[in-house]
Amino acid sequence: MRQINEDIRQGNFRQVYLLYGEERYLRRQYREKLKSALCEEGDTMNAHFFEGKDVNLGEIIDLAETMPFFADKRVIFITDSGLFKSGGEKMAEYLSNPSPTVYFIFTESEVDKRSKLYKAVQAKGYATEFAGQDENTLKRWVAGLLARENLKITESTVQLFLSKTGTDMENVQMELEKLICYCLGREVVTPEDVEAVCTVRVSNQIFDMINAIAARQQKKALELYYDLLALKEPPMRILFLIARQCNMLLQVKELSSKGFDGRAIAPKIGVPPFVAGKYIAQAAKFKTSVLRTAVEKCVEAEEAVKTGRMNDKMSVEILILSVL
Repeated sequence: MRQINEDIRQGNFRQVYLLYGEERYLRRQYREKLKSALCEEGDTMNAHFFEGKDVNLGEIIDLAETMPFFADKRVIFITDSGLFKSGGEKMAEYLSNPSPTVYFIFTESEVDKRSKLYKAVQAKGYATEFAGQDENTLKRWVAGLLARENLKITESTVQLFLSKTGTDMENVQMELEKLICYCLGREVVTPEDVEAVCTVRVSNQIFDMINAIAARQQKKALELYYDLLALKEPPMRILFLIARQCNMLLQVKELSSKGFDGRAIAPKIGVPPFVAGKYIAQAAKFKTSVLRTAVEKCVEAEEAVKTGRMNDKMSVEILILSVL
């Protein structure tokens, strides 16, 4: 991020930028920064946008070879193309010797660093990963955004806020906007404010449901399930999230038994370290055999629905009741 900011400050741009990683908010922010710096406002003739896995590389390369219209550069934005996982060889070949007037901005959630296209970007431009942010970074960011609105927040309240929003910065920002509007005219954000306006993410509801199951609080687990149904969450999506959570806990349990700590486990399961700590604590409540059986029962529940032996709502209810 510092490198891109420096390129913008100096006006010294690479011909190709690749913005990738799980943090959508930062990918979008830096794409917009590059767009503002590279494209003249209102110039629709020299800025081009392509999205999705069916992009036509022939069309894009022909466009790249076309001289810009009354400007010194043509900028091509390509989003979620999947070219950095497969099918990007033709683009990689073109990037070895592109037109001097064309600039490419790729935005992808996932890339294969072994791909020819990724290596071509590294050779000709700049690739940067936007990973999920750690807890302290998110706390500082939230406090900074609130300070701009003359609002203060305590450590414990921001922790409560993040426990509801999760770590996705896009979701954090949306919930923060609601919180700021709710607290207009006051100086301090309170826990009551957070409870009043912030929506609990479905994944957090699933986490609480698994906690209830671990504590043998089947009534509470079912109440959380019914809450999700009331929010119009499809039973099969809830089943998928329960299965993912159980599988994650099984991985954490096995990694912990091999001596890995939270910081080592976090990248292996694809979550920030402070989230990994929560998974470790939850996994400790279960025996490995119970988690393995839970994963198997999730598969059985899905099969029962798909074969018509049971309706989806009842299948998840029985799963919740039979995990322990």
